[in-house]
Amino acid sequence: MKILGIESSCDETAAAVVEDGTKVICSVVATSKDFHEKTGGIVPEIAARKQVEFTVPVINECVKQFAEKGGNINDIDAIAVTVGPGLIGSLVVGVEAAKALALAWNKPLIPVNHLVGHIYANFIDRPNEIVFPAVALLVSGGHTDLVLLRGHGDFEYIGGTLDDAAGESFDKTARLLGLSKYLGGVLLSQKSAACTKNELAGRLPRPMIDDGTFDFSFSGLKTAVKNLIEREHPPVEQVACEFETSVVDVLVAKTIRAVKKFGVKTLLMGGGVAANTHLRARLGNDAKELGVSFFVPPISLCTDNAIYIAAAANFINKTKAFDEIVADPSLGIMDLA
Repeated sequence: MKILGIESSCDETAAAVVEDGTKVICSVVATSKDFHEKTGGIVPEIAARKQVEFTVPVINECVKQFAEKGGNINDIDAIAVTVGPGLIGSLVVGVEAAKALALAWNKPLIPVNHLVGHIYANFIDRPNEIVFPAVALLVSGGHTDLVLLRGHGDFEYIGGTLDDAAGESFDKTARLLGLSKYLGGVLLSQKSAACTKNELAGRLPRPMIDDGTFDFSFSGLKTAVKNLIEREHPPVEQVACEFETSVVDVLVAKTIRAVKKFGVKTLLMGGGVAANTHLRARLGNDAKELGVSFFVPPISLCTDNAIYIAAAANFINKTKAFDEIVADPSLGIMDLA
């Protein structure tokens, strides 16, 4: 089954054709990131305008690449589109474009939850490796969730953030450290990697790490960083290292606790923060010690793209009549559209 996926939840505009949920035939991504860097954050109106500007060229380029590989519109079995969560203006552009294509090409339209899509990035090039049941950790700029997967589309919510998500806390702390006004999490991790001796080890809290739940809270950690900076003015790389270690300690502890409680043999990770090398290494090592298979997408599939939207649609395949599908910016991970 070949599915054309469309993603427009935020500041990326993407289209991809994926076969059987695992084989990428072609993929195109455009971004308005440069515009948001100038303002120190995403301006929803600008993001939506750029979606309007980019959507048709991106889809056209994707179809062109598909044709260059011997495919044509008749070979596409369905169209999948992100319906949420995200910025409402950006989502509407992608959803309406997908509706138009579904009508013009007479194809079924599959609504996809962007958060669920992140999980299915793990299935690319792995048609038979992932075994259920599995625990999935979703870590992104706006979400931190733990989910038990008993099968495709059979999810149970285990826990999630009560306030700031992991990625959001990285970006806010990077701003506190003066590293970047926009999406500074990567720069913070680079500073952390440059720390040769963390003299602040243990100085920051590990929020809720021993509370027995699978929930997270990172807003207080950000405040603790702010107080530490104002009080002691320590080296930036040491603050970055201690902050990153604190977040990773909590994420790993709760995720591995979930793996043990539910007795799964597979651990999945997805989302933008899944690109963090410290987190990938720690979870991978702990999973290996437990004899649990650990899967994390390549870094290129941790960021927003249409590949995992098409992949998720293949496995969940919740088809509806195209005129019933609407953008919903407030979807949670258990809202499978």
